[in-house]
Formats: sequence, C-alpha cells, structure tokens
Amino acid sequence: MSHGSEGRPFRLIPVIDLRHGQVVRARAGERDAYAPIDTPLARGSRPADVARGLLDAVGGDRLYVADLDAIMEGRAPDRASLEAVAGACPGVTLWVDAGFSDFPGIERFTALGLGRPVIGSESQWDADLVRALGNRAVLSLDSRGAERLGPDALHDDAETWPEDVIVMTLARVGTGTGPDLSGVSRAVEAGGGRRIYAAGGVRGPEDVAHLARTGAAGALVASAIHDGRLR
Repeated sequence: MSHGSEGRPFRLIPVIDLRHGQVVRARAGERDAYAPIDTPLARGSRPADVARGLLDAVGGDRLYVADLDAIMEGRAPDRASLEAVAGACPGVTLWVDAGFSDFPGIERFTALGLGRPVIGSESQWDADLVRALGNRAVLSLDSRGAERLGPDALHDDAETWPEDVIVMTLARVGTGTGPDLSGVSRAVEAGGGRRIYAAGGVRGPEDVAHLARTGAAGALVASAIHDGRLR
C-alpha cells in the first residue's frame, strides 16, 4: 500500500453513483447522460451487487455513494438503495452525498443510521452548514473545469473545513485523464493536516503513487476498478 508524506496509509475509496435505483457509469460530470453500469464486478447494475464487487476488488472499509437524483432534483435520499448497500457491505462506512443543503435534511439522513453525510460545495449557498457540522460531515470541494462550484469561502478558507475533505474535479470523472494533482496539492498545503482525498481521473497505480507523494490521504475511484487497472 502507498503512503502519503506523513506516513499514513493511502486509502482507496470505491464509488457508486445512483440514478433511479441503479448504479450508473459516471463520465465528466455530465450526469444526465449517465447510463446503467456494465461491469465485470457484478451481474447487472443493482447497487448492493456493484458495491460488493468494488469492495471485493480493492478491500477497504469505506464506500462513497453519490445519490444523483437527490443532488440533481432535490429528492430525498434513496433509502432503499442505501439500505441494500449497507446490508451487503457490513462493517463498511458509507460516505453519502445526497445534495444536503440544510440541517433538517442532515438530521433526517443521520437518523437513518446509513452513513456519514458528504456536504458538496455545489449544493451550498454559504459556508454556515459546513462550519456548524464540523467533523460530523465530509466536505466535497466541487469544481468543473476551471469553475469552482459553490461559495468561495468554502474553497478559500480552510478554517471552515472538517478533518476529511474531498477535492472533486467533476470534469475528470470517468475520463482517464489523470487526477488534479495541483488542486490536491493546494488543498493539502492549505489544509493544515486535514485528510485530503482526490476524486476524478485516477487511472491506476502510478496516479495513486503521485497522489500519495502530494500528501493526499486517499482517492475516490470507480472506473479504474471496474476496468481492472486497480485491484
């Protein structure tokens, strides 16, 4: 296993994207075009089967779940799919981005006991929710190309960040173009010891090694696992 600059194990966190109760194949953040996944790791696109296949391939005790219906349309989290995934993956903590933007939504989700909420910057009006939740949540700093999504305060002021932060470069998701090493490096430098995770573009072991050298704590990965480049 690779290690970051502080000697911490580098953590690979598998990813599933949910849409209409199925796992879809993400590419470049064009969410409307995502189609049900076809993967050698599972038969069909059922969330529980795909999640189990990913974890069997790379191990680990965390799984990132993006609920695209909730993020894009403001729906409640897909409880049935999340419960199926949790049941299929005992001992695994789910990091769930379901477009959370207010306390009532967070409270309803946490009451289900189905994972730790991920607060995407793209879903925020200001930094207040992230500040108030602290380490109860994971922060995702979202960008698309050169555009930073969400309030500048979340991107610029590391004092607002919890201990776990994702640098989510949506334009690189599923494209095999490599991770945003410069963006991750900036976040590591600004983060003051916070755990920084890369998301988007990871192609295989070489990218993992590069990210580990930047001091990243880990990476969120899907395509490279499905395609057999990371096992």
